[in-house]
Formats: sequence, C-alpha cells, structure tokens
Amino acid sequence: MVRRAALVACVAAVMAASPVHADPDQPAPDVPSAVTPPDAAPLAAVGDGKAIPPVDDGKVVSAPPATTKAPDGWTLTVSSKDETQTPVAPLTTALSTREYVVGGVFNGAMKGPGGGTPEGIFEVGYQIGCGIDMSTSNGVSLTGTAGIQPSIGYFGFDFPGVLPDGILPGVGANIAGGITVGLKPGLVTNVPVTKKEYKSSEPWVSISNFRVKIDGCVGESFIRSFATLTKSTDQGDAILSWYGTTKAV
Repeated sequence: MVRRAALVACVAAVMAASPVHADPDQPAPDVPSAVTPPDAAPLAAVGDGKAIPPVDDGKVVSAPPATTKAPDGWTLTVSSKDETQTPVAPLTTALSTREYVVGGVFNGAMKGPGGGTPEGIFEVGYQIGCGIDMSTSNGVSLTGTAGIQPSIGYFGFDFPGVLPDGILPGVGANIAGGITVGLKPGLVTNVPVTKKEYKSSEPWVSISNFRVKIDGCVGESFIRSFATLTKSTDQGDAILSWYGTTKAV
C-alpha cells in the first residue's frame, strides 16, 4: 500500500515538472477586401429598373434649303433655322386633341437679272398628320335593342288560343346592345401661321412660343413646318415651297 502511494507521488511530480507545450496561435487568414479598381466606372442609380427617357427640349434640325429658278431668270430660295416643336398638354384635356408650342425663323431670298424689288407673299405654317381621324365621323355611340314577347304555355307547349285551366301566361324579354366607334383613315391638317405680303428681296418670318392644335386625332401624330414663297409680277407667279423635318409624337 505504501509502495503504491509512493508510485503515484512520483508520477505526479514528473508531470508537474514537465513544461506544457501548446500550439502557437495561428494567424488569421487574409481576407481580400473589396477594393474598387481605379478605372472602374461609377455605378448609376437603378431605382425601379426603368430607364428614364430624356426630356424633349423641342429642338428640331431644319431641313436643307429649297431652291428653284423661275422662267424670268430669278432664283428663289427658302430656308429656316432655330426651329422648336414641343408637344404640350391640350387646354381641353381631351385625349383626341394634339397641341404643340412651336417656333423658328424662316427666310426667303431672291436674286435675278435687271434689279428691281421683288414682291409677293411669304406664307409660313405647320402641317399635322394624324394616324386615325375622328373629327368628321360619328365618334363613339351606343346601340341597343329591347323587346317583350308574350306567350302562354301548357306542359311545356305554347298555345296562341284562349287560356283554359292549367295554362299560365308568360312574358319573354330580349335585350341586346353594342358600341360603335366611327373611325376614318388619317388626314393631314394645314395650320397657317401668317401670310406676309412683302416688297423685298429677303423676306423673313420669326415665330416664337406659338401654339398650334388639331382635334379628333387618335393614335400617333406627326408635325412639320412649311414655308411657301411666291414672287409675283404682272406676267406671272413663281412659287417655291419648302417643308421641314417631320417629327413624330
């Protein structure tokens, strides 16, 4: 018994004298940080995922000048610059009304032999094209029919005669209705702005913040400017028309 106690004491002494070895702390693994490359483009706000359309500033690229030479040797030219055509909400709030705020500078020029001061009319306006016309049709109308038909029956059979015992009268009604929409093929409407009587070799018309509109238009619409230069003499008239760039709305 004494020997066993001595053995246990020796083992305990050896264990107490031996150093305790432990694994050193392992360094934390390197975690790459989210670094944005210097050449990366900045992120744009996505919002609800729908692209925001650009705001229409109304500017229109003018069509090239139109030129013609009259039989009397005079050369006529029509051109424009600084055109704007902006669709706006109509004052009537009608869905079939198209209204625009327009502007621009329209120029005429004439050169010819013999000198003299040309004269005539310089007309400027706009053309509005409509895909579907409702202005001259019946528009939207409701149609319907209703009727009442009396009858008598006996065991499922109808008899037109006198009502005997056991025969009951009946009344049948029928109602039918519908909607008709009067539509016509599209049309082009001329909206004149001015007809200038001139006595000059370089007449011009300047338009700013002018409203034009048409009614009874369904679907997509189109607008373009036009200018007509007329040079009049006692012998004849030289007429030149110019049409601007078509804008779809």
